[in-house]
Amino acid sequence: ESFQGKRCEFLMECPSIMERGFRKIRSIKVESGPWVGFEYPEYQGQQFILEKGDYPRWEAWSGNSGYRTEHLLSFRPVKCANHNDSKVILYEAENFQGHKFELSDDYPSLQAMGWGNKEVASIKVNAGAWVAYQYPGYRGYQYVLERDRQNGEFKKYNEYSSQAHTNQIQSIRRVQH
Repeated sequence: ESFQGKRCEFLMECPSIMERGFRKIRSIKVESGPWVGFEYPEYQGQQFILEKGDYPRWEAWSGNSGYRTEHLLSFRPVKCANHNDSKVILYEAENFQGHKFELSDDYPSLQAMGWGNKEVASIKVNAGAWVAYQYPGYRGYQYVLERDRQNGEFKKYNEYSSQAHTNQIQSIRRVQH
């Protein structure tokens, strides 16, 4: 923690920090990014967005998630597009069916902005990279959704992340780069 101990610089994805001689990463400085850190090797487990800045302890990357992950074991850069082009479509049913809601800006509360329920069953990212959160105010589980991964198509909630336990999404924002 607090940037002590052995250090290593990552310029590209790292499927397992153990391959780089580390047991765990407990503090991070992101000099350029953004990146996504994962709870387990091979990009598995909970995801945490890592935008430019310092993360001296686990609370800094987990924020208000309510999910305690004291170390990260794999990382990859997030592929972003210009925010002027960011666009995502939320759907109430799987496979892009049912009521839809098109966004091009940050929404700390989807329900306050007109989305009728707490669940989002499928998502299509037309441009950019987004972080969807389980609860309003950018809290709860985080799901990093990129146009350049899976063609931007997440047909059902368990495609949001390897650890997606629910289709509950109540806030969403563009990834900062």
